[in-house]
Amino acid sequence: MNYIEIFESDKIMKAFKVTFQYAFLTVPLKLAVSLFIAYILNFKIKFVNFFRTAYYIPSILGGSVAVAVLWKAIFRDDGLINTVLGFIGVEGPNWLSNPSYSLFIICLLRVWQFGSAMVIFLAALKGVPQDLYEAAAIDGAGKWRQFFKITVPLITPVIFYNLVTQLCQAFQEFNGPYIITQGGPRNSTTLISLLVYNSAFKTYEMGMASAMAWLMFIVVMVFTVIAFISQKHWVYYSDEEGR
Repeated sequence: MNYIEIFESDKIMKAFKVTFQYAFLTVPLKLAVSLFIAYILNFKIKFVNFFRTAYYIPSILGGSVAVAVLWKAIFRDDGLINTVLGFIGVEGPNWLSNPSYSLFIICLLRVWQFGSAMVIFLAALKGVPQDLYEAAAIDGAGKWRQFFKITVPLITPVIFYNLVTQLCQAFQEFNGPYIITQGGPRNSTTLISLLVYNSAFKTYEMGMASAMAWLMFIVVMVFTVIAFISQKHWVYYSDEEGR
């Protein structure tokens, strides 16, 4: 009965839609940002250890309640961002009270926590043989061509690992929408995890909460299975026995 009610509820269906939007926006952005930063930090530059530490710190603090509160203070109508924009004569938008921006702000918080994925990418980049880059440079390949023709194919197993783990984390996001927007405005940031919490601990509809949690588990499992099936088409393993 709970499952029938779920599929007949516009609010729950919208929550599933918002959850998909959140996951499919944050995961690619986070992977791209973390890989880009890791690629830069893989070069021998001054103070590289300091930068590696600085970029990793947000992943430690990003999931905390304090950072979510800070994020809310930065993007609220009279927050830091709009104050800075006001100094240059620009009227800032209502970041958290406008449905057009609110979900993006929540996604931005997740993307900002790219440190853990970056560290894993950095370890993978250290394992790419340097002689391949030297041979490519002799043939006239630039940095970007080396990146897409050598680096990316050789670290696809790590890209696959980060893809699966980040996808699972994205579908479980709770702190951001709960603390920053409470699911608003107009349910534009209400993820399924937030509905599960409200059903279980506010209205005490444990059956409905369990049903939504099981559906979300099935969704995550389906996408994980699809990722594992698709890996044979784009993930490169140097050792065939490692498949």
